[in-house]
Amino acid sequence: MKLLFVHQNMPGQYREFVQWLADTGDHDIVFLTQRKQPPQMTGVRAVIYKSHHKASKDAYGLVKTWENAAGSGFGCALAAQVLRDKEGWTPDIIIGHIGWGELTFIKEVYPKVPVIGFFEYYYSVTGGPVGFDPEDPANAHASFMMQAHNTVPLVNIDRVDLAQCPTEWQKNRFPKAFHDKMYVCHDGIRTDTLLPNPDVTVQVGRLNRPLTRDDEIVTYVARNLETTRGFHQFMRALPDILEGRPEARVMVVGGNDASYGGKSKHPKGLRGQMEAEVGDRVDWSRLHFLGQVPYDAYQSLIQISRCHIYLTMPFVLSWSLLESMSMQATIVASDVDPVREAITHGETGLLVDFFDPKALAAQVVDVLARPDAYAHLGPNARAHVVKTYDFLNVCLPEHLRQINALVPAYKAIALPA
Repeated sequence: MKLLFVHQNMPGQYREFVQWLADTGDHDIVFLTQRKQPPQMTGVRAVIYKSHHKASKDAYGLVKTWENAAGSGFGCALAAQVLRDKEGWTPDIIIGHIGWGELTFIKEVYPKVPVIGFFEYYYSVTGGPVGFDPEDPANAHASFMMQAHNTVPLVNIDRVDLAQCPTEWQKNRFPKAFHDKMYVCHDGIRTDTLLPNPDVTVQVGRLNRPLTRDDEIVTYVARNLETTRGFHQFMRALPDILEGRPEARVMVVGGNDASYGGKSKHPKGLRGQMEAEVGDRVDWSRLHFLGQVPYDAYQSLIQISRCHIYLTMPFVLSWSLLESMSMQATIVASDVDPVREAITHGETGLLVDFFDPKALAAQVVDVLARPDAYAHLGPNARAHVVKTYDFLNVCLPEHLRQINALVPAYKAIALPA
């Protein structure tokens, strides 16, 4: 089959899926992306395109989203025209993320080719991160800005033949009018490789010995240390955690930028702001900021963790939560709707009030002090992820069924045994 994937930051959510298709050796795969140095994926041809135009710096926020989306969509369509007209290449199916507008004009180039769009998030001033935290109330124009962001999915739902949503919570963010076109299936977690490892060791900084599972290790992981992922609440819990467990060490993974929402006004970012707030109440010698680490290093940290903290406002669920569950981590997470879809309190993890750092600290301290009392959570978490989110046995077959329903039977992709 000829497959055209589209994502501005190749491979995005298609990392496992594209590589699996390529590894079969049966398909002609092209990936359209804006990423200037896309990853080398054997059997996948990356085609870099540029946005046709971007909104001017002076453009008001209400039009910026659409201007940028139109520029990305037009640039993507022009690159697709080159594939069609100069190379004579027409895909059997197009699969891509709609969030940045890249698929908006793709049907103008390939009107008869079915399209599956990845619909990640629908914006609103209720039920999501906007206005959730009293420390950062929504401004008077927030509802207008959110609806302006929604111009992209509102246009694209009419341009796709099928829409994928990774979770039920994300699907239910979208208007009910979208739902008939949607199927819910996660990108997939490689539970076959994301395993617990009782023998792993981790060397951190200048510590005089490697850390193991026998140590009291607390982990916190996010792409960036930001309020949407509860970093401020995590930092406020640290004094009580470190005081309650004098041997504990805390490993923090994440960059000092903001992926979602606004940035801290502190010159050193949110990390600097929170360091100033908790001040001398933290034993800084036992708190290790590791920045953004390689994937295998992140894996090892989770595998030695006695307690993994996952905090988020109501927002898109992080891969790291499900990956940590797959590695049998004992998880303390924020009690919000998207997390409750993945974790059942007391069965597969522990849930605490996002706004109560004292409760967070007390729960973490108890996990560290009484690991045997919580020993069932990690295996249960892994079993749940294997059953619900496993890439090879759950998500991949579902994605293939959805693709095969849109193409002629003789082009169908064989489901894995």
